[in-house]
Amino acid sequence: MATIALDEANFESTVTSDGIVLVDFWAEWCGPCKRFGPIYENASGKNEDIVFGKVDTEAAQDLAAQLQIQAIPTLMAFKGGKLLFRNAGALNAAQLDGLISQIREYEPSESDSDEAV
Repeated sequence: MATIALDEANFESTVTSDGIVLVDFWAEWCGPCKRFGPIYENASGKNEDIVFGKVDTEAAQDLAAQLQIQAIPTLMAFKGGKLLFRNAGALNAAQLDGLISQIREYEPSESDSDEAV
């Protein structure tokens, strides 16, 4: 599956959907983003059951500000609408594959409930 462009209009509906969603925050001028991009694209081709989204922080500045993106690339991982991972900095292919495996294996526990205590 190819990556999809995310912005203010479709970000929330995408990340709150069922399943796994990875989001790469990037910019055209960012050297580390350019190095991470092909790794991310390759992973999207190998994991067709996962949604791979990309947010151009230049085009979606309000969204990036709202999410407090202060460094790029930043990668977020969601499962079942819950944010499970957030990290600034490029991952190599092995690190990204490891993250995907961990996200796949994660099962929420009772203590992860959205209900107020």
